[in-house]
Amino acid sequence: MKNSFLYPDLTESDVARLAGEVAFFLQPGDMLGLEGDLGAGKSTFARALIRALSSDPALEVPSPTFTLMQTYETPRFDIAHFDLYRLKSAREMGELGFEDALAEGAVLVEWPERAPEALPPDALHVRLKQENGARIARLTGPGRWETLTHV
Repeated sequence: MKNSFLYPDLTESDVARLAGEVAFFLQPGDMLGLEGDLGAGKSTFARALIRALSSDPALEVPSPTFTLMQTYETPRFDIAHFDLYRLKSAREMGELGFEDALAEGAVLVEWPERAPEALPPDALHVRLKQENGARIARLTGPGRWETLTHV
């Protein structure tokens, strides 16, 4: 069963804080999918999560839109940041080293809807939406993610 929790009326700072909370619960082997339209806050969330894991609030975290994947070594475990916006098919996930990245640490995927069949079913999905000047986040995931939905 998938659990879902809604976080309404988030500022950009709130999105970053929520990402820090998610980082606290993230473990090696986890996949986190970031969904939402352009400008919804996916990059803000991704940067904040990676900075929280690295314990470096000034860490440069460029968007992997053109490289498709960027990896980061953190004190807890490695995290790979994938951006599937330009992906042509789910088969390309193998070429990008998705399975290896998942085996070696955690994986953060922007635009997971571009390759749903290549992603693990136990992932946590964060859907961000901009509405009336505020952001809304919906976290959805099975099993152990229920703890996170009550943060």
